[in-house]
Amino acid sequence: MIRPGSRNLRVASAVVIILAMAGCGTTDVGGAPDPSMMSGSAGCSRGAPATTGAVTVTDDFGRKVTLEKPAARVASTEWQQTEDLLTLCLTPVAVADTKGYAAYDTAEKLPHGVTDVGTRSEPDLDALAGVAPDLVIVEATAADDPRVTGLEKRGVKVLATKGADATDPVAHMRSLFTLIAEVTGRTDRADQVLTELDSHVDEARSKVMRAGLATRDFVYLDGWVEGGNVTIRPFGRGALFSALGERLGLTAAWNGQVDSTYGLGQTDLEGMIAVGDANLFYTATEDPTSDNYVTELGKSSIWANLPAVKEGRAKPFPPGIWTFGGPRSAVQAVDAYVDLLIAE
Repeated sequence: MIRPGSRNLRVASAVVIILAMAGCGTTDVGGAPDPSMMSGSAGCSRGAPATTGAVTVTDDFGRKVTLEKPAARVASTEWQQTEDLLTLCLTPVAVADTKGYAAYDTAEKLPHGVTDVGTRSEPDLDALAGVAPDLVIVEATAADDPRVTGLEKRGVKVLATKGADATDPVAHMRSLFTLIAEVTGRTDRADQVLTELDSHVDEARSKVMRAGLATRDFVYLDGWVEGGNVTIRPFGRGALFSALGERLGLTAAWNGQVDSTYGLGQTDLEGMIAVGDANLFYTATEDPTSDNYVTELGKSSIWANLPAVKEGRAKPFPPGIWTFGGPRSAVQAVDAYVDLLIAE
């Protein structure tokens, strides 16, 4: 897992770090694909009809964004928004951290040849402007985020978005997806995807409710290793994966402090004793830049003696399910919960 990328630095430490953006990040400015190139998303084999005419939307920071026509050449600096574009049958002309996206968000495959504009926190603004986008979607910290203002100074239209909202993470995920659909003229496709998601969740909930589980309490978690010590990040109420589990009839069991944006906590191994008999699920995507926290968990007697671990109810999610993703990542998460809970 990314530690987990910039999310951990922003959330676990409760500090937002804003860096100078101009000319930052490693950049591959190879040939960008034509925006008409089909996304490989299910249901996109014939493309998705896009509306025509001028578009005006209000982004997550209250900024009015007006385009003469729906955006076709779109770039993205964050993985959820990249995933959403692909689900909407639109291949982005440029994205941040293509290698990271391929490893951590497998819900939608990014076609080969999309321009890489550097890191998510420090994209190369000149490279973004250089692909001549109709629009760049930025996951911003504020309306005057340096990435937003830097792109605007380069004459680039920007849609500033928020990554999450712990008051209702599922609703936020859906509204962000719909916002991107509106600005790209693909609301019919968005409606179809969200209807499919609702049906999928309903079917999955029926399976879970019939399963006769010993407990429906659960905690999803990830973690990292620093200085030889394991830090656990439990997903509490307000986290997307907790909310998805609760949609299935489960009960999120982490009652410790969480941040107000992503619903994420932080604890050591001893802190996990407080979750009692809850089922445990955890991120299994490996971060090649650091020690594997799952390996370190396996060395701990505290971990070994948690009821879920002793009883075989602590289970890894399949690698590559992005915990901050869009509707298609949500489908992957729902399927993982069902498969792991009712596995024979």
